[in-house]
Amino acid sequence: MKKLILITGGCRSGKSEYAEQLALSLAPDPVYVATARIWDQDFALRVERHKARRGAQWTNIEEERHLGNLNFPGRVILVDCLTLWATNYFFDLNSDPDTCLAAMKRELDQMLAHDATYILVTNEIGLGGISDNELQRRFTDLQGSINQYAAEYADEVILMVSGIPVKIK
Repeated sequence: MKKLILITGGCRSGKSEYAEQLALSLAPDPVYVATARIWDQDFALRVERHKARRGAQWTNIEEERHLGNLNFPGRVILVDCLTLWATNYFFDLNSDPDTCLAAMKRELDQMLAHDATYILVTNEIGLGGISDNELQRRFTDLQGSINQYAAEYADEVILMVSGIPVKIK
């Protein structure tokens, strides 16, 4: 049976750890899909800490853009995170939110066509107000749009606030 759970919140709100615990409560051998590109040494160390925290029971996949290629029937799949995934599209597709959003929707639709339980982690970056930087505003628009698209199809939406999960849907 297909199921989609969206976990959203601010930076360092506990989204990833909550999502990992949820995935492990649903399956002994979940799939972890990392969407991040490693851009500096500090971030590389953070990624290594996350991998070490997860342990050997996880199937780890690194996929920067093509989530539609994922096919793990009947498995629990944690995608962390839509924000870094959106960043990859944003930089690869000339910072054009409309082009990025269309491509991202296609990938999500292809991924979600497969029968699995999906846990998607994302950031609520628009809570802090409107930036005076045009590039940041375009990215915030993209992020907000893909979050709304995912939330529309989600069976559950959880907002993380200071490490506390709040059920929204």
